Amino acid sequence: MAAQHNVVLPTALKTPAIQKLANKRVILASASPRRKEILQTLGLAPEVIPSTFAENLPLSSFEDIHEYPVSTAIQKAVEVYQRVVAEAPDDPPDLVIGADTVVFTHALPSTTIEMETGVRQELLEKPSSKADNMRMLMDLNEGVCEVVTGVVLVYPILRAPGYEIKSIDERTLVYFADNPEHVLKAYVDSEEGIDRAGGFAVQGLGSLLIRKIDGDFHNVVGFPGASFFKLLDMLVEEEEDFLEI
Repeated sequence: MAAQHNVVLPTALKTPAIQKLANKRVILASASPRRKEILQTLGLAPEVIPSTFAENLPLSSFEDIHEYPVSTAIQKAVEVYQRVVAEAPDDPPDLVIGADTVVFTHALPSTTIEMETGVRQELLEKPSSKADNMRMLMDLNEGVCEVVTGVVLVYPILRAPGYEIKSIDERTLVYFADNPEHVLKAYVDSEEGIDRAGGFAVQGLGSLLIRKIDGDFHNVVGFPGASFFKLLDMLVEEEEDFLEI
């Protein structure tokens, strides 16, 4: 008996793209509770199968650093797609969603310091310690950083290699207030930012450090829902066989 899948929640908007997902096996290739939460808020409850990809692509190999999170998301989504197809050939995925969110320092509105001066933006990973978290926040303080999420969809097609990859990147600027050092230290001591890229969580106590956001708030949290649904809509309109195989 075929497995039953029900990714679409009753709260979802009844758009053609959402209706196309009904009874499909949709997998989120991420362990992030925030991505799962955002998707559920928007009416989707995909299976969660975290990728085992090591996320160790060298940043220096990318001419455009914005390609880095997209490439990482591709590796994560493809790894999960291939693994699930191998493990469950009778119940393969109809759609695998991959995402990777990174924070780059020194972004400027509508451009970057790299474009202005040739200085390369720094990638901020998760802090390795409280001291590292403080260093990051001191660097970001009263400045602007750029949050970029690569979103990738992997789905079956009839030609080799058996799957198609579509990707987008979403960019949001986060403006930090001029925070006194004791506020930054108190935030670091809360340990909220210790497991977050860039060392802060905009949806939590980290919001106290932020002056404004230019772009998709959910992108900073970890998943740009609006752009994801626009990509789905585009695929439904432009690809006749999308989710039909």
